[in-house]
Amino acid sequence: MKHTLILACALFTTTAHAQIGRRFPSERKVVKDPVTGTQLTFLTSTPVGDSKIYQTHNQWTSDLQWLIFRSNRAKNEAMAVNEKTGNIVQVSEGGYTGMLNVARKAMKLYFMRDLPDGNKEQPTGVQIVEVDLAKVFADSKAGHMQPASTYQRICGTTPPELKAGGDMALDGDENWAYFRVGKEEAARHLAPGTKLETEFGPRHMGAGPAGIAAMNVHTGAIKYVVSVPFQIGHIQTNPWVPGEIVFCWETGGKSPQRTWTVQADGSGLRPLYPEAEYEWVTHEAVITKDETAFAIMGHRLIPAGAKDVAPGTPVAGANPGQEAAWGPSGTREKPTGLAIVNHRTREMTIVGQTPSGSGLWHVSGSADGRWAVGDDFARNIYLIDRHTREMLLLSSGHKPTAADHPHPTMSPDGTRIEIQSAMLSADGKSMNICVIPVPDAWLKRKY
Repeated sequence: MKHTLILACALFTTTAHAQIGRRFPSERKVVKDPVTGTQLTFLTSTPVGDSKIYQTHNQWTSDLQWLIFRSNRAKNEAMAVNEKTGNIVQVSEGGYTGMLNVARKAMKLYFMRDLPDGNKEQPTGVQIVEVDLAKVFADSKAGHMQPASTYQRICGTTPPELKAGGDMALDGDENWAYFRVGKEEAARHLAPGTKLETEFGPRHMGAGPAGIAAMNVHTGAIKYVVSVPFQIGHIQTNPWVPGEIVFCWETGGKSPQRTWTVQADGSGLRPLYPEAEYEWVTHEAVITKDETAFAIMGHRLIPAGAKDVAPGTPVAGANPGQEAAWGPSGTREKPTGLAIVNHRTREMTIVGQTPSGSGLWHVSGSADGRWAVGDDFARNIYLIDRHTREMLLLSSGHKPTAADHPHPTMSPDGTRIEIQSAMLSADGKSMNICVIPVPDAWLKRKY
């Protein structure tokens, strides 16, 4: 009886520890949007905690056949779903932390992985891991998976003193991975006398210093990039211009200066879009070789008929971010909407804005410069023709109760948009991976 119990436990452990290459049945469903009639392709449709990669990063494999996503099908492991067949494959083993980085030039996936916990006095480094996706897909399809080390390669381990972690971004040349470092390391690289920024806003975030370092994914070599006197949030790269980095000053809301850019050698540090005190800039994403899109929020409202209310005065409780501690930003008394700034000419244009409500929030665009896309607080998805400035409600009905926002991301070829949606969820919260096509009539447009 004792031996039987031991065997049963061993079998349970093996089953529970899902392995790389494990396959899951297709859940692919095509659903008509209840508001717009758009045909939505749900690549997952069960309530198991799916979520897409953040819209600052690539989602598609280099062959444009698979989308990489996160899911609780295998806890803390990366998953891939084939857009045409709906087949789902686990593409990591051993866990990951931070951002998933899908290479655009090669069938590779990169991520960070924590080493076994040390203690606060003796922190450990983190590994950067490369996954050979082509080999995983081939062996998984054939039903002949090998040990995880056959598919996963440790690029290197960061020195413990860096306290590396958080967001990671793969350079446009796919040779370097950038990541955040701890305050102590960042302070060592600041110029003497640099004034550190303090907390900003009601979430008590934003204080510095912070820094960015990089690892060569082929050799494991480490280099330091830059330190700044404020808290760094999302780090992303320009996929078409190697060595160009975009990052943000993170406060959990409005920042004094949200968007920043720097070169991989630490030169050229500057605000990407110098913002005014009344502008609430957020959710920047590099969309073309020369451009970054971002939202200038217009979500703070003065009640109709209000008297003796100064322009820009926030109204507590009326909308998200109404707290006075965020300052006089976020009202539509000044230009707001989906903005795009050119890195070279430094010209900024606003290509669209919702007619009412919160305004656009998370944004993306096509690499050829034809389209921009954004979501709003109500989880509506809007497509914008950048040539004509026409704006189309592409999809709705994605449930404001969802666990997160849609975070739309345009495909590399500019023909479709990936979102995460709770449309199919009975609880109105659990999300699935969904792809929305750019309308054929729009794709056929000539200018």
